[in-house]
Amino acid sequence: MEKTPSESETITTQVVYPNDTNPMGMLQGGKLVQWMDTASAVCAQIHAEKIAVTVSLNNVTFINPANIGDIVTINAKMTRAFGSSMEVFARAWVQSITSKERNLINEAYFTFVALDESSKPIAVPQIMPVTKEEKWHYRQAAIRRNNKETKTKTQKA
Repeated sequence: MEKTPSESETITTQVVYPNDTNPMGMLQGGKLVQWMDTASAVCAQIHAEKIAVTVSLNNVTFINPANIGDIVTINAKMTRAFGSSMEVFARAWVQSITSKERNLINEAYFTFVALDESSKPIAVPQIMPVTKEEKWHYRQAAIRRNNKETKTKTQKA
């Protein structure tokens, strides 16, 4: 069975409160990554129709800050499935409550594994990309996976 990325796409919104920030009043990077991980996990679990756990996170890029009172919107979308593992691309945007301007603040790739009731990896539906961007992410996911596997083999040698 195949599913399109839009079938599990997840969009969440958060408000930056003082307890989410550093002493400069800017959103802490770890808090943003936590929000992105949660949105990505929901996306992966909807796709797999199973519990999915985070395996890895790569290519985290902090682009712009978010400040107290800003609205952060996170979009998580499946890029590819490999047996029991899935890659999700998450993007976060910030918008000031007093402005309609929306700026990209972060993007990252998360890898999840779907688990059965015994906490064992279980196969997930494959991805059927539809749009040009989805097809690009689909192809790039295979390259990232191959690079990760090559790096892991080199480190073990």
